[in-house]
Amino acid sequence: MGWVESLQRAIDYMEEHLLETISMKKIANQANVSVFHFQRTFAILTDITVGEYIRRRRLTLAAQELSHTNSKIIDIALKYGYDTPEAFTKAFRRQHGITPSQARNYRGMLKSYNRLMIQVSLKGADPMNYKIVEREGFQVVGVKREFSCVNGENLIGIPKMWDDANTEGTSDLLIQLNNGEIKGLLGVCVENTDQQSTVIDYWIAAESVGDVPEGFLTLEIPASKWVVFEVHGAMPDAIQKVWKQIYSEWFPSNHYKPAGTPELEVYFEGDPGSPNYYSEIWIPLMEELK
Repeated sequence: MGWVESLQRAIDYMEEHLLETISMKKIANQANVSVFHFQRTFAILTDITVGEYIRRRRLTLAAQELSHTNSKIIDIALKYGYDTPEAFTKAFRRQHGITPSQARNYRGMLKSYNRLMIQVSLKGADPMNYKIVEREGFQVVGVKREFSCVNGENLIGIPKMWDDANTEGTSDLLIQLNNGEIKGLLGVCVENTDQQSTVIDYWIAAESVGDVPEGFLTLEIPASKWVVFEVHGAMPDAIQKVWKQIYSEWFPSNHYKPAGTPELEVYFEGDPGSPNYYSEIWIPLMEELK
């Protein structure tokens, strides 16, 4: 359960420094993981970004002060990180549906986002089908783009990248190049070697051996022990559900942790919108120190 406790320690750190300019680097350091890994794990478990959590918590506390103190609205705005009353009012209305002035005069309902406590389930109601495999290193061929993980920019950019690949015919070309052991298109997430970086490379690729056509790049996937999870159901809901199960159920009840090398989502032939669609998640593993 060590990694869960580390994640909670990082959340507690955010809470203790809500009134300051919080460095993502310092937050991730509390959990002893990279910036990317912390942001990704947090988003998988909570369905919101780190930045959104901080914004919601600040505006929740600001609403409480408006309701229970006589502090000036401009002072409260500055206290919670807003340089102007206009910016504060806009953000406040977006969260609570009313203005700060209306909140002060008890005119309308307020929305409270409470301090987050990470909880995991060690006995999931739904079974998870997985296998452990070991593979030597292999090559994938594909295209890549760089994405920032700040404010969930990667969550917006990656689906668009897939749309472009399908529209422009890149996916069809990669299917033709797919002659390796994994018979499907790959979504490959590559963490920056700088542990403090908020940028990742995302690849749409296929396992391939042989000549590389013009316009494509190669990536070497290192030898690893992998956990391979089955995913059944329509995209993207089915794969998002399994990712959440992996981090809230499987990792807490096993003696492994992610190795930090490229992870794979494998998309096989078929209709991704079908309730019977089959895909896989591949995560490289390392033993967790006791």
